[in-house]
Amino acid sequence: MDQENEVATLGGGCFWCLEAVYQELRGVEQVVPGYSGGQVANPTYQQVCAKNTGHAEVVELTFDSQIISFREVLEVFFAIHDPTTLNRQGNDIGPQYRSAIFYRTPEQKTTAEQVIRDLAEQKLWPDPIVTELAPFSTFYPAEEYHRRYFERNRLQPYCAVVIAPKVAKFRKMYLEKLKK
Repeated sequence: MDQENEVATLGGGCFWCLEAVYQELRGVEQVVPGYSGGQVANPTYQQVCAKNTGHAEVVELTFDSQIISFREVLEVFFAIHDPTTLNRQGNDIGPQYRSAIFYRTPEQKTTAEQVIRDLAEQKLWPDPIVTELAPFSTFYPAEEYHRRYFERNRLQPYCAVVIAPKVAKFRKMYLEKLKK
């Protein structure tokens, strides 16, 4: 890995939503949906959805820190999901949908704490931020059919009703930071 590349592991509800957004962000080189934060080795999607592995649906981002900082990655993260709902994003309910930042370095932890503090002070949401901040341990890539899910399934009802509006909101807010 190049000196400029950094990896972030983020959970903000359904990993299809996060993947769809981060794939379009300039400086992000790779986005892999998967599972992190649990106790079962090599979990399957079915096991994670059964809510007994402890894993969150996450994306693992590889990004060029010379183009986009970890702080900017987190600013997008907090703009595209609700960090105030415990184990839930909209109608997606369960611990696998929790808001989580699995930091990989002391610097990532410090940055995440500062971003959370700054957002809490801004009072953007009526409820407190409940995003889990935990040390990274292991990432398990999701099954192949989850990769680039939105891109391949735009007409599927979940994609059209849930993901497409998030992507549109992101594009509007971050037009100057898009790859294209």
